[in-house]
Amino acid sequence: GVGFADLPNQVHRKSVKKGFEFTLMVVGESGLGKSTLVNSLFLTDLYAKRNPQGAKERINKTVSIETNCVEIEEKGVRLRLTVVDTPGFGDALNNEKCEESIIKYVANQYEAYLQDESGLNRRNIVDNRVHCCLYFISPYGRGLKPIDIKFMRSLHDKVNIVPVIAKADTLTKTEIRSLKARILEEIEEASIRFYQFTECDS
Repeated sequence: GVGFADLPNQVHRKSVKKGFEFTLMVVGESGLGKSTLVNSLFLTDLYAKRNPQGAKERINKTVSIETNCVEIEEKGVRLRLTVVDTPGFGDALNNEKCEESIIKYVANQYEAYLQDESGLNRRNIVDNRVHCCLYFISPYGRGLKPIDIKFMRSLHDKVNIVPVIAKADTLTKTEIRSLKARILEEIEEASIRFYQFTECDS
């Protein structure tokens, strides 16, 4: 028989053979470099077919949800990456409820996964739950905007949020340090939980 000591290795081998699924959501206003960062993170052009919109269209646009899937293989390990993009977030004149469709999407994916888990088709489940949300914060303000706080607060108990200071390469090291400290302070004041990396040089 097979001993329990080998179980983690068996599970690991099975997972490696099957491949992994990861769903990354990117949220933030237009022009903060979201597409550029995602493309350079995964060395692929996920947004090749997209037509950039002018300012006029963006002002009247509601938030939409777009998903892009790509299969990445590295050292024999397959990753099915789904990037969920949210064009239109924060771009309209009135952003009162722009987070609602995003929250609904996240909830729907969890619901679908739970139904599959408890159903008969458990072997062929596709996990489309959002595992991580990169939330892009504008480097041009002096910290968080009300929309940033509202969005992160409404999603932090559903998804791992990673706040990203967008276009940080346009700031000096001193500016980055003080903006980061200010944002962390505001996040704490708003009681927002975000994903903390175990080993991260600050």
